[in-house]
Amino acid sequence: MKVLITGGYGFIGSHVADRFHKEGYEVYIIDNLTTGKLENVTFKHKGYHLAVEDSKCEEIFQANQFDTVVHLAAQASVNTNPQLDSESNVLGLVNILNLSQKFKVKKFVFASSAAVYGTNEQLPLTEEAECDPISPYGISKWVGESYCLKWQELYGLDTACFRFSNVYGPRQSSSGEGGVISIFMNRVLSEQQLYVFGDGNQTRDFIYVEDVADAIFRMSYSNLSGIYNLSTNKACSVNAIIETIGGLHAVKGVTYTDKRPGDITHSILDNARVKHELDWAPMYGIEEGLQRTYGWFEQKHGELESAASSMVESKPSAAKQWLKKYMPYGENLLAFILTAWLSLTQITNDYSAIDIKLFYITIIGIMYGSRQSILAVVLSIGLFVYQKLLDGREFISLLYDTDVFFQIAIYLFIGLVVGYAIERKNAIIQATARTKDELEERYDFLNGMYREVREVKDELQLRILNSGDSFGKIYSITKELESLEPETVFNSTVNVVKSIMAVESVAIYSVNPYGTYMRMIAHSNDYAGQAAKSLRVDEHSSMQWVLREGNVFVNKELDSSAPLMIAPIFYNGEIKAVITIDGMAFHKFSLYYQNLFKVTSELVSSALTRAFAYIEATESQRYVTGTPILRKEAFASILESKRLARMNHSTPYLVLISADGTLGVEDYSEKIAGMLRETDYIGLNEDEEIVILLSNTGEEDAGHVLNRFASRGLPLHIVEAELQHD
Repeated sequence: MKVLITGGYGFIGSHVADRFHKEGYEVYIIDNLTTGKLENVTFKHKGYHLAVEDSKCEEIFQANQFDTVVHLAAQASVNTNPQLDSESNVLGLVNILNLSQKFKVKKFVFASSAAVYGTNEQLPLTEEAECDPISPYGISKWVGESYCLKWQELYGLDTACFRFSNVYGPRQSSSGEGGVISIFMNRVLSEQQLYVFGDGNQTRDFIYVEDVADAIFRMSYSNLSGIYNLSTNKACSVNAIIETIGGLHAVKGVTYTDKRPGDITHSILDNARVKHELDWAPMYGIEEGLQRTYGWFEQKHGELESAASSMVESKPSAAKQWLKKYMPYGENLLAFILTAWLSLTQITNDYSAIDIKLFYITIIGIMYGSRQSILAVVLSIGLFVYQKLLDGREFISLLYDTDVFFQIAIYLFIGLVVGYAIERKNAIIQATARTKDELEERYDFLNGMYREVREVKDELQLRILNSGDSFGKIYSITKELESLEPETVFNSTVNVVKSIMAVESVAIYSVNPYGTYMRMIAHSNDYAGQAAKSLRVDEHSSMQWVLREGNVFVNKELDSSAPLMIAPIFYNGEIKAVITIDGMAFHKFSLYYQNLFKVTSELVSSALTRAFAYIEATESQRYVTGTPILRKEAFASILESKRLARMNHSTPYLVLISADGTLGVEDYSEKIAGMLRETDYIGLNEDEEIVILLSNTGEEDAGHVLNRFASRGLPLHIVEAELQHD
């Protein structure tokens, strides 16, 4: 299964990515790396350096059919530029919502915030509380919730919104309200004082980041939708935070300053709804959460200091920028000095017809464009006038000399024409370069997408060839289920489930028509003597849940009295049997294997449907006319499947026959009918004698069974020939 996490390199996003990866998902990330860091995600994944509002996101959705989208990308500071909030938090969300709806994403999870409540003091705040955000960030999140709800209403996209309280934990930066903990951690590790706005008695609902990731993962496969608070429902003051941190590291001192305008004094979110409906609860209290957070900050403190020092701009870099800005003026001035020297010395006497100033203007214009060429024109005009004055001309007379104006006009014309031509040429070159860069960037992006698609295709091919739980292998294994005899299907199911799920123990129980009783009809060798042969449903809550919900049961509590997993087997819309498994490796106790078990049980249900349909269609050929007694061909087929089950899985059975040879058809309705179970059979053997086949009944039960039949006036004995397979 595939999950896309926007903002996946960020503080919360990287923990969410970790959780999905541990559950066997293929993780994809879109992040513009404004605040996220690539080093936050260390496992194998697909990452795209893009903004969520970028149109290229569509190509990512098109190339990968995502099952779940977790939208965490946002501008997260409470006090910031409203326009930036709208671009990232609203336009970006709408883009991802559109693409999720277009490409049929199964679940969309949106990260909202407690900031939507504003200054509401009716604590603890429930989801029904009035929303009155006081910051652009809170407004954008409130609008985002509305978009999610409308997309579900209008387009059927399954959306869920979490209003986070103050999240803290490893990898957190020092921004946002939850960042107070990371700020404190950095300052105490740097042996600096702590600064508190207000008296420190203001409270917040701090929640550890791994609890947030757990809730998001649970929501991704649930059928829930709507808006949920995600919090601990516990208020914690800033002073209490400082006290707890002080127990981990000495605090140099605390300075209390004036409260910031707009700061909320108390904030606590009611989490009753998410706990009840999602079956989620926070695992980490504030003490344990701070301890884990401190451990991470302590480990990373040296790296953070190094990163902070590298952020400071060095003086040589600033000097280099200054030099780049003013160097053209310096070079222009040097060229003018050279021109003036050549024009005023005797060197030019032999070349009096050549005006060096025109060369100077032309060269500067070609090198630097119109700005420097105009400056060169001004300097050249000044030099020209100065030369005329040196020749004895009066300045006033120059104003009436048409030759002077003509020469100045030539300077201006050359300067403007050359400067404009060069500027236009440079603009064309720059535009072409930008177009080239954009095309190269798009080519690189599309080429990268192509390579990723090829990699995925190659990886899927390898899985089909090599993976023990690939569709290719599943298809090969489930070929065993291709039988039209239910008993054979049940016995084959044991092998199929053991092979696909790689478990030690498998058992199959049939369910009576009233859903009150279960009988074991097949099991693996490991279950021999361990599992009950029959069960009362009302004594096993796990079985009750499966029959009620019709879904796979997972023993999350690791209750020793219940199997690790139970899956129902359906026929005609009713649960006909259940499969139980035990002995699974701990690392396989995940949603992936839960889904795999569900797929396997559905394959078994499909096989049984075919088998039962065949039996119903051939009922007249299987039974002696007017009786429930199997003809010898049908009985022989069932008996052979029992022999194979005994050989492969040590599943016992007994074949009984009348001791005096007097058992007839009429005896079935009068004496036997009420004594047989749903899993037992009566039929004709090769000698056309009526015999009884008791499933899952061993020789240790033989005495009790024979006495029970004898009490009804039916003296029976065990057919020895069938026991030669023991």
